[in-house]
Amino acid sequence: MSVLVYTESEQGKFKKSAFEAASYARAVADQMETSVTAVAVNQDDVSELGNYGVDKVLKIASSEAFNAKQYAHYIKQAAETESADIIVLSSTADSRYLAPILAVGLNATYASNVIEAPSSVSPFTVKRTAFTNKAYGLLAMHSDKKVIGVSSNAFGLVEKPVQTTVSDFNPELVNSSLAVQSIDKDTGQVSIADAEIVVSAGRGLKGPENWGMVEELAEVLGAATACSKPVSDLGWRPHSEHVGQTGKPVASNLYIAIGISGAIQHLAGVNASKVKVVINTDPEAPFFKAADYGVVGDAFEVVPKLIEKLKVFKAQNA
Repeated sequence: MSVLVYTESEQGKFKKSAFEAASYARAVADQMETSVTAVAVNQDDVSELGNYGVDKVLKIASSEAFNAKQYAHYIKQAAETESADIIVLSSTADSRYLAPILAVGLNATYASNVIEAPSSVSPFTVKRTAFTNKAYGLLAMHSDKKVIGVSSNAFGLVEKPVQTTVSDFNPELVNSSLAVQSIDKDTGQVSIADAEIVVSAGRGLKGPENWGMVEELAEVLGAATACSKPVSDLGWRPHSEHVGQTGKPVASNLYIAIGISGAIQHLAGVNASKVKVVINTDPEAPFFKAADYGVVGDAFEVVPKLIEKLKVFKAQNA
């Protein structure tokens, strides 16, 4: 019996979330004294997975783009082949679509938003976030099979190099009517889902023509860019950058909010970020109550100075 992990990739490259899921699977496997098997779809080079404790990789060549029902069927067959009772997924949009389908197919318990390795394996108990990251809960999973969704940037990347074997896996196809595909893709170099740092801005920037300094700050930090809901509604930025309860959730290590007042829906979507920094002219803005650090000032003065200081710091520490 092994722990099975689904490792997502896009355009021929593994997502960061794939390595985080693999790291989590390795931790579980060590507790249970077993091995880790990864499922990789349409990925030629799988050598990186060995750095994160994956003992075996099942490579699947599929002619289809992502399809929740089809991919869930792939993983189900892999789990049955490997006699895996524990299946680990990330918390990307694709994995959130397929996880419930997979759980039903395996008659398994599904635990989403998991942030730590199991505190116990008998019963199998995991810690997960609840109430839009305002609370934590311990979930004891008593079913024979378990599907675990690991929250982004929660467990982290843990390198544990092992010797990895690779084999082709040819699961049966199913007739699927549940096709899920992205209609609004991120075009930046760093995606919000995988970003450790996110620079976000709101209507305080006054117009799309002022977004250059946000992008420059993100470039200096190696960050993803994001925006509040009103900004995407106004068409200043693409919907793919909208973060919040009704947009994309953010669980970055650092979240910088520029000119965002902090509506409850926005705060709910970014609450999982470890450190939140706010820049706003209004000292009474709700975001300041949720922030770890706050700067009361004009973004058009503060952000250029911040960029300048960061460039100097990077030059001195190159």
